Amino acid sequence: MKVLITGGAGYIGTHCLVELMQAGLVPVVLDNLCNASPDALARVEQITGQQPIFIEGDIRDHRALELAFQAHRPSAVLHLAGLKSVGESVDKPLEYYDNNVVGTLQLLRTMREFDCHRMVFSSSATVYGDPATLPIAEDAPTGGTTNPYGTSKYVIERILQDWAAADSEAQVIALRYFNPVGAHASGLIGEDPQGLPNNLMPFIQRVASGSLERLNIFGDDYDTPDGTGVRDYLHVVDLAQGHLAALQRMEQPEAEGFHAVNLGTGNGISVLQMVKAFEAASGQAVPYSIAPRRPGDIASCFADARHAQEFLGWQARHTLESMCSDAWRWQQFAESRT
Repeated sequence: MKVLITGGAGYIGTHCLVELMQAGLVPVVLDNLCNASPDALARVEQITGQQPIFIEGDIRDHRALELAFQAHRPSAVLHLAGLKSVGESVDKPLEYYDNNVVGTLQLLRTMREFDCHRMVFSSSATVYGDPATLPIAEDAPTGGTTNPYGTSKYVIERILQDWAAADSEAQVIALRYFNPVGAHASGLIGEDPQGLPNNLMPFIQRVASGSLERLNIFGDDYDTPDGTGVRDYLHVVDLAQGHLAALQRMEQPEAEGFHAVNLGTGNGISVLQMVKAFEAASGQAVPYSIAPRRPGDIASCFADARHAQEFLGWQARHTLESMCSDAWRWQQFAESRT
């Protein structure tokens, strides 16, 4: 199977590349490199022994999409491309709607033009908003989002539901990620944000390495066991294997239409717990300060992951310790290159 991976040179995309290539699939990467580098694709080649097909292009550019589909005729799309920072989306909502929503519409138009009916979509647990109950199952209410990033994912899911209802051949699996962290065990690929990190784990990594002075913990007065925010942290390799499972599920009966699937561990970990786990894995101190809550953040969010096991035959297998130790191995490699 040939699969177009939008955003395939990024953090999640490169890990998906490794899993798909090792399973015998042929991925074609389309990425505008706004938060990625061709160097990461070269390191994917080191891991797999295969050179990924790469096209530099933007999902909002119909001509770039058209050329990719003409040249490679993918039978499915892994749609990962999108801006992804909750905090930044509050400051730049128009950019998020343009990139994420308008880009998806362009992609769907091109898929229709080339008779491609299968999509695995990179969605998010943010579509649930501030959950009324925990853990969160797929039938929990969606749409009460608390930030433009989450709203963009919710709007795209609604678009995909309508597309699937209108196209009897359509197969859509929206993977609602919780909080991907960690890195490939080789230490060759991992999360490498440009500038100041927006996500917790890469910020912790840089504080532990000494390249940042301290971590700001946004709020210690939430209704959680230690007052800091609780999230469901998921190893990125488990996440990538979830994408492979979704593509394989589309080859089986009763995969038509739209399906939403949580990818998470089912366990909530607080910010302070993550800090302590990383200190133990790295042997380094992670100094921190308490800062005010950020707009758009919620207290707790973790998954009911049973449907993923039932529908995809997938479950998270990596421990918190391996999430931290793999991330630290990647951080050391990343800093050795600078």
